[in-house]
Amino acid sequence: MNILFIHQNFPGQFKFLAPALVQQGHTVAAMTMQKVHAANEKTPEWQGIKLVPYSASRGTTPNVHPWVSDFETKTIRGEACFRAALKLKAEGFTPDVIIAHPGWGESLFLKDVWPQAKLGIYCEFYYHPQDADVGFDPEFPVKDEGDVCRLRLKNLNNLLHFEVADAGISPTHWQASTFPEPFRSNITVVHDGIDTEAVAPNAGVSLTLNGDITLTRADEVITFVNRNLEPYRGYHIFMRALPEILKRRPKARVLIVGGDDVSYGARPEEGKKWKDIFAAEVRPLISDADWARVHFLGHIPYQHFIPLLQLSTVHVYLTYPFVLSWSLLEAMSVGCAIVASDTQPLREAIKHDDTGRLVDFFDVPGLAKEVCALLDDPAARQRLGASARVFAQANYDLKTICLPRQLAWVQGLTGMVLPG
Repeated sequence: MNILFIHQNFPGQFKFLAPALVQQGHTVAAMTMQKVHAANEKTPEWQGIKLVPYSASRGTTPNVHPWVSDFETKTIRGEACFRAALKLKAEGFTPDVIIAHPGWGESLFLKDVWPQAKLGIYCEFYYHPQDADVGFDPEFPVKDEGDVCRLRLKNLNNLLHFEVADAGISPTHWQASTFPEPFRSNITVVHDGIDTEAVAPNAGVSLTLNGDITLTRADEVITFVNRNLEPYRGYHIFMRALPEILKRRPKARVLIVGGDDVSYGARPEEGKKWKDIFAAEVRPLISDADWARVHFLGHIPYQHFIPLLQLSTVHVYLTYPFVLSWSLLEAMSVGCAIVASDTQPLREAIKHDDTGRLVDFFDVPGLAKEVCALLDDPAARQRLGASARVFAQANYDLKTICLPRQLAWVQGLTGMVLPG
């Protein structure tokens, strides 16, 4: 078959599925907003997948109504993808199946190019004015009563996709549950998958910080990982727990991974960064000697990220009720002892005192107490970490669980039996 992937930052969530379809003998192409460079004038490829770049021909309209600015951006990207698809069609490519992450609008008009193609969409999140991320944290209240209207219009992209998509796939049951019927019934829940063979415990791991501090499993290491350090992922809560943790654990080192931009939610005041705001808030409560044991590592390459998790004595993961991070499941796969927020969709993976410990998201003293209790209890850490890994292998393993189910989902889209 001919299969076309759509993701503005391909491969994204399709980094395992797309190459697996190539291995099955299908012709696979992917449309992306990334710049791609062809070697020796040949068509650019990634793991046997033809890469088709597209780019927006215009920017958003200055001073457009703020409630519709998001949809205008998605329309611009949808048009860019539509016109690149017309060119691809003129070159003779006709997909049997289109698999898209619709979050940025690119796949809005592809059925107008290839009406007969089956369209499967990655259903990451449907926005709600309550009972999810919006309004969850009272420290950051919604400032405009009209925000509920903006949020309703933000779902236009989802709603328009429901009309043209044949099926959806979602990584967690809770994320799937945010989508309304009748489309919810068309969503299959399958996680993107964790390679639990590669992402595994390593008792002999070591990591050198700044070229002069080498840490091993013999050291007491607390890890905290976000793509960007921001309230959506509980950075402010974690930082507020640090003074007590550092005071009670004089030998612990705290490794904080994440950038200083914003991935989700509102930005702070102009010229400020969430990372600096909350570091500055707690800094007066922490001595210079203790602060020297806190290491902000920024973004780190993946080949260093897994050793960091393998090194962790206690791993902390906090989030608003929102999209589940891969990093949490990778931490489970390496056998981390995890302290996590008692929020959705975490409850699907972390069972309290079985695969980790859950604390109320806003309970700063409770977080510090739970982290210190685990640091004091090697047997509990061993038990929780081992159970977390078994759970990850049984529910999120790429090769035995997730990839076979993803391939079955593609097969269901077409009604055809795929080889293998």
